Amino acid sequence: MIVFVVLAGAVGWLWWSQHHAAAPTGWQGYADADFVKVAPVEAGRLLAVRVARGDEVAAGAPLFDQDATEEQAARDQAARQLAQAQQQLANLEAGGKPTEIEQASANLADAQATLNRARTDLDRDQRLLDFKAVSVQQVDQRRADFLSARAKLEAASAALAQARAPMGRRDEITAQLALVKAAEAALAMAEWRLAQRSVDAPVAGRVADVLARPGETMAVGAPVVSLLPPENILVRFFVPEAALASIHRGDPVAFLCDGCAKDLGGTISFISPQAEYTPPLIYSETSKSKLVYRIEARPRPDQARLLNPGEPVMVEPAGARR
Repeated sequence: MIVFVVLAGAVGWLWWSQHHAAAPTGWQGYADADFVKVAPVEAGRLLAVRVARGDEVAAGAPLFDQDATEEQAARDQAARQLAQAQQQLANLEAGGKPTEIEQASANLADAQATLNRARTDLDRDQRLLDFKAVSVQQVDQRRADFLSARAKLEAASAALAQARAPMGRRDEITAQLALVKAAEAALAMAEWRLAQRSVDAPVAGRVADVLARPGETMAVGAPVVSLLPPENILVRFFVPEAALASIHRGDPVAFLCDGCAKDLGGTISFISPQAEYTPPLIYSETSKSKLVYRIEARPRPDQARLLNPGEPVMVEPAGARR
């Protein structure tokens, strides 16, 4: 009788092992995320926080403002210094006053008339000298008057050119132009620093947390708002060394969790190059190996919002789900 029972049990076990489907391979993990922590680039007092925890924000949406009194004053000072440098450059590049140019033009016209008269007198006396009607001394005087008038014409012409020319020398204008460029750069820097006092969202996502309140003085790099972009959500799980050879970067996987969609899945994006000891808490009922490898998988973009960081997730190779 005992032999019959043993044989029946063996046959039953053999039948069960041949017909019972093996449980699908799966690994326990949890949803996680790479948060974007937005912080000021310069220290200052926080004036306003424009978002609340749980808000959905678009890229470029205002997040928070800091006190900008110092930056506004610096911007105004830089703008005035630029205007002063530009006015000085325009003054150096400009010619003389209109009245000075008109006077120089009149002096040139007078010198031209004097030269014409001196030339006429000299020509006439030279002809009269041939008839002994004038003395040699008088002709010499006419010639001296003509040369003097011609010199005065050249001086008047140079004076007019000087009045029309820029007031500054070439080197002075070049130096002033460099000052204008420096003032423009200083204004651009002041405007940039002023703009940093109002911080916008660098990416679209959900406000995961607000880490500071108006009135607090924030240090450089101290986060004020934590954002969770959907594309930064991932599933982190651990697999034993024996299963590592069957997993590759880019492999599709399926996700199972309470209340999740049945077709929830993603792609393996990271495989740790080093083994680590089994974490003390990985939402696992059993642990057959002390050494495991950390794996990360990214859900499909249209499903990323369905997972919440910290949520337990079962991960299976795609197609293993029954």
